[in-house]
Amino acid sequence: MSAVFSKTVTEADILMFAAVSGDTNPVHIDQDFAASSMFKGRIAHGMLSASLLSTVFGTKLPGPGCIYLSQDLRFKAPVRLGETVVARATVTEIVQEKRRVKFTCECKVGDTVAIEGEATLMVNRRPN
Repeated sequence: MSAVFSKTVTEADILMFAAVSGDTNPVHIDQDFAASSMFKGRIAHGMLSASLLSTVFGTKLPGPGCIYLSQDLRFKAPVRLGETVVARATVTEIVQEKRRVKFTCECKVGDTVAIEGEATLMVNRRPN
C-alpha cells in the first residue's frame, strides 16, 4: 500500500514557510546570497518538502485521525522553486495490537530523490 501527494514549489510557498517557521536562512529567500552558496541559487526549505509527507499521512494513508509518532529523514538533494515534489509513503509494517503503521518515505523531483526516510504513525481504531 502506498499513497502520493504532488506539489510544485512556488515563491509564495517558500516565503510563507519562512514566515510560519521563522527559518529565514538567506539560502531560501535571498537570491544574491544563495547564488554564492554551494547550491548556486535559492532552494526550498527541506522541511517544506518533508511536510508534504504529512499531507500524505493526514489525508490519504493512513488518513484522517492518524498521529505522527516518529519520522527519520535524510536530505539527499535540494528542491528549487518551480520544481514539482512527489511525496510517497509506502507501508512496510502493520502492528495491529499497538495500532501502529510503519512506512518508508521519499520525496522526489523527477527521478532524483530529494528526501528519504521512515515514519511510524498511530492509527484510529476502525468502527465495529
